[in-house]
Amino acid sequence: MPERTIDFGKFGARGIKGSEAVARKLDYLADGIVTPVTVKRGLMARLHYLTRTDHSRKAARDAGLTVTDRTLKAWLDEKRRPSNANLERIDAAYRRVRRRNVARHLLRRLNAGGGTRVEIHPLNQSQVPRPLQRVVEYRTMNVRRWDRIVEAWASGDQQGLDDAWEDVIVDLGSQWGQYEYVTNIGFAA
Repeated sequence: MPERTIDFGKFGARGIKGSEAVARKLDYLADGIVTPVTVKRGLMARLHYLTRTDHSRKAARDAGLTVTDRTLKAWLDEKRRPSNANLERIDAAYRRVRRRNVARHLLRRLNAGGGTRVEIHPLNQSQVPRPLQRVVEYRTMNVRRWDRIVEAWASGDQQGLDDAWEDVIVDLGSQWGQYEYVTNIGFAA
């Protein structure tokens, strides 16, 4: 059974960790507000999402948005504009809270009907010298249990997500190590 890749890219291969590609796809599926936080409309939409109820305010504080209620009110009334650092905090808090809010819904959709078909696009070896290239091909598989993957993604646990994804790709057989790094992973929910 292959070990984890220790020195990825040494010979010119390019790609990202499979767990990172899964996280990007889940972020895409969970994305709600597409207007940037730097635009008034995007800022206001995020602030309303984070302050709509007491529960959402608590979740925003837990996610790192630790400003006073007075400051939040000034932002919502457009009397003051957040600094760039606070804009980043607002966006990060929105993403964390959004992940938690949609995780249960995504999990139900991904597990429905016996799982979700996943397309794995192999790493890019165009810069690797010909004698050192591996034979790696496009693969598909059906992921039946998304619980650990979605849980790690929703909580922002990158190591947990990496471990959960590794447990899934082991089902590819003895060549699973060739798919630890990929160019893209696609699935629909």
